[in-house]
Amino acid sequence: MGATRWTLVTVARAGLLTALIDGAFSSVLSVAFYHSTVTRLFQGVAATLLGPDALAGGPRTALIGVLMHIGVAFGWSAVFLLLVAPLPWVRALMASRYGVLKVAALFGPMVWLTMSLAVIPLLVHRPPMIGVRWCIQLVGHVFFVGLPIVAAVGTQRALLPGGAPN
Repeated sequence: MGATRWTLVTVARAGLLTALIDGAFSSVLSVAFYHSTVTRLFQGVAATLLGPDALAGGPRTALIGVLMHIGVAFGWSAVFLLLVAPLPWVRALMASRYGVLKVAALFGPMVWLTMSLAVIPLLVHRPPMIGVRWCIQLVGHVFFVGLPIVAAVGTQRALLPGGAPN
């Protein structure tokens, strides 16, 4: 498999896995703990781009939110594969005992910090609300964002002699 195809397959695998796992995590939180709905969750995602009217947009805006969620998962998977994983210190950490978990414990929260402190506030034009839910997301991003991305990319690198193709 050529380098370009390998990269696309790896990003697709990591992105889909992350979108499913993080989407399930967020959905369970919304329904079981925040007494909301999955539709409302993804309408809220869509509202970051479409504005507050997305919350009244029904299934159409929920679908837009799901597609945005998937796009973000693919984006962060690509960032990890192309920018983070090739760093020598990350490769060394990945090769250590529990390396995938160690790297996920760094990368997952970095994703949440970037999204919650920079990307989302820039899109919605208001500062982040840091509270219990924010802290739950920070910790959850280790297991439900960082771990699927790092594991999917790390597994693919391990399948090839010498790591990823050049």
